[in-house]
Amino acid sequence: MAASSLEQKLSRLEAKLKQENREARRRIELEISPQRPRPIILITLSPTPAPSQRAALQLPLANDGHSRSDAPSHHHSPLTVRPRTFLSLPQTNYLTQRSMESIEIDQKLQEIIKQTGYLVIDGQKYPADINDLENLGEIGSGTCGQVWKMRFKKTGHVIAVKQMRRSGNKEENKRILMDLDVVLKSHDCPYIVQCYGTFITNTDVFIAMELMGTCAEKLKKRIQGPIPEAILGKMTVAIVNALYYLKEKHGVIHRDVKPSNILLDANGQIKLCDFGISGRLVDSKAKTRSAGCAAYMAPERIDPPDPTKPDYDIRADVWSLGISLVELATGQFPYKNCKTDFEVLTKVLQEEPPVLPHNMGFSPLFQSFVKDCLTKDHRKRPKYNKLLEHPFLRRYETTEVDVALWFQEIMARTESPRSSTLLSPQNLTFFSR
Repeated sequence: MAASSLEQKLSRLEAKLKQENREARRRIELEISPQRPRPIILITLSPTPAPSQRAALQLPLANDGHSRSDAPSHHHSPLTVRPRTFLSLPQTNYLTQRSMESIEIDQKLQEIIKQTGYLVIDGQKYPADINDLENLGEIGSGTCGQVWKMRFKKTGHVIAVKQMRRSGNKEENKRILMDLDVVLKSHDCPYIVQCYGTFITNTDVFIAMELMGTCAEKLKKRIQGPIPEAILGKMTVAIVNALYYLKEKHGVIHRDVKPSNILLDANGQIKLCDFGISGRLVDSKAKTRSAGCAAYMAPERIDPPDPTKPDYDIRADVWSLGISLVELATGQFPYKNCKTDFEVLTKVLQEEPPVLPHNMGFSPLFQSFVKDCLTKDHRKRPKYNKLLEHPFLRRYETTEVDVALWFQEIMARTESPRSSTLLSPQNLTFFSR
């Protein structure tokens, strides 16, 4: 019975992860696929607003080289509006709660809107509009949106801009707000990607951020092998400090620590990004169950003692960090040969935790640190204050490592893992008035 119950839990979690992936792919396809026409739904809720009120940034379909305003128009005969009959439904607590959450989300967005209209770069404040940015190409995309490389025309600064679609989906809007909230408040942490400002339109939310070089996931693919221990030592210092800062300063757990959310650049900086599924800690514990990525999920998140009351803390992110370090140090994901999320989740629960191989020359300190991170019983797994005292982390807080030189050499002698058929800047006239 216990095995059957566990299989049911894993199946439900796998289904949730698949659903999130399908939704993300569908959003991306709708946003960037030139083959799929975008459906237009007209819903009349109130008198038609004036043009100035409904002005919003319009992005063309990717790779078409034109703005949406270039699309051919179709004339239709006026529609006959039939009288509508309204049913009187009893008000439920669920609807009241949902309405209150929607109001709260809208209020928070309105607060953030007050902070839009300018960029702060290198301590200098510039009045700015979304049309002041020139699109230089796509950097990447994920469940929360797309990231573009852009040039601020007024100063020439090249920055990264994360675009997230506003929708009626409450969960998506909560992700947008969480991402915005964390990056706006984390301006005083050198290990978190810095936010220069935001732009909010009727259709999109844009977060302007510092431009980093690439992520650890793409570096691993470029190298097609292990990343040196010394580089990973500096990476560990940066990420543990970033996570500790989020917990102590803002009461936030990241919940999506993985190589693709660890960024590096040619100056040797290492920073954490992507806070869309971060969660608030209540009494130092997370009370909500956001899925995240199955491959890096801690055992206590996969199979909580009480599924109706998710109850885990920042040590879930410590596990995710350990899995990421094993992957980057060996060049291979530790739970390999798995065809489905279900297989990965099952291995996490049933197999012994991964370790760093003894035949690859890793120092005993590094092996010890990873072993601590991957302690299966989360009650025995160390929290950030203990990790910060670990000799491995202490060593790389003070050891000089030329991350910048290593990064520049890797980027110079390896090819990008991204396809050469990416959109060219010439085809990205995305921003039109």
